[in-house]
Amino acid sequence: MKKLGDFALGLQHVGLPTNDLKATIAFYESLGFETVYQVRNEAAGEDVAFLRLKNLTIEAYENGQAAMQSGAIDHIAIDVDDVEAAYRLAQEQGYQIVSNGVEFLPFWQKGVKFFILLGPNQERVEFNQYL
Repeated sequence: MKKLGDFALGLQHVGLPTNDLKATIAFYESLGFETVYQVRNEAAGEDVAFLRLKNLTIEAYENGQAAMQSGAIDHIAIDVDDVEAAYRLAQEQGYQIVSNGVEFLPFWQKGVKFFILLGPNQERVEFNQYL
């Protein structure tokens, strides 16, 4: 039986909401992270920064809704090679999908497509494909 993990290329990023993007960037840069991409997500009204340290990428986005407590990470994103096929399989296998189908964001050079499902602890697991 095919599993969603069969589409996985690895961890793509960890999503971290913040109330102060500049402070978040400064903190992670002090740890050795490099800001590799910054963008304004017009649809959400959020400034976004991708911070990378070796093979770990954090997507920090300023939305004024950070929980300010342990457990405040919003989502983990798994890098996939075929988001459409992964989405169909998630539907077939009955996962609780909380995104509006396969969605698009104009991030990076050509954009990304993704969908999000909910785990047993209410964690959001994003399946994301660079285009």
